[in-house]
Amino acid sequence: MNASDRTPADLLRSALAADPARPLVTFYDDTTGERVELSVATFANWVAKTANLLQDDLGATPGDRLALLLPAHWQSAVWLLACSSVGVVADVQGDPAAADLVVSGPDTLPAAQACTGERVALALRPLGGRFPQPPAGFADYAVEVPSQGDRFTPYAPVDPDAPALVVAGREMTAAQVVEQARTDASELDLGPGSRLLSGLAYDTWQGLSSGLFAPLASGGSVVLCRHLDRLPQEDLDKRIESERVTHTAR
Repeated sequence: MNASDRTPADLLRSALAADPARPLVTFYDDTTGERVELSVATFANWVAKTANLLQDDLGATPGDRLALLLPAHWQSAVWLLACSSVGVVADVQGDPAAADLVVSGPDTLPAAQACTGERVALALRPLGGRFPQPPAGFADYAVEVPSQGDRFTPYAPVDPDAPALVVAGREMTAAQVVEQARTDASELDLGPGSRLLSGLAYDTWQGLSSGLFAPLASGGSVVLCRHLDRLPQEDLDKRIESERVTHTAR
């Protein structure tokens, strides 16, 4: 990664320039048996499409607050980087009533209705599938995102020193996210080629860092596991071996 990177979106651009084909996020859901592997290029494409949706269709501008009501999931990681690309503050598990817009999974739709701004719903189905019946009052992410552009350019420059992330009551600027992610990566001894398996939720900084930001900042990758507690130890050992995991966070 480049020393000049000051936002998470910068980190992704550097990763894309360095090795677009390498894995970045490998996702498992141990209730459905789903496995999805996204290279840097594929992940960046999802981020670009989502950022275009956020900026153009949803009308989000730098400084707007987005309540992100999603679990640890590859699509949650996409939204975090899309927010960084636009300059929108990602308020993880934040109050929808206090947000300019909300992005919700299927389990938090009732709470998300408190948002008076734009509302987006994710079914979180395998392969990014759509809702069988779109929830009333929400745009279905799986319906809206495929037609978005594959490249993204923000209308306004993103300020690295502006608020970018709120998690567990802690507000961080984009530059602080990058700095803390680099510190965490160093403390975990992550580097290029590292594979960190994380079973942590996305509702704390540790979960976000282990499950996305620290691997991204170090040139490594993450094996992100949802419902890891339902996986027998024998199967976990096999996953660690097959995925060439070098570090774990559980």
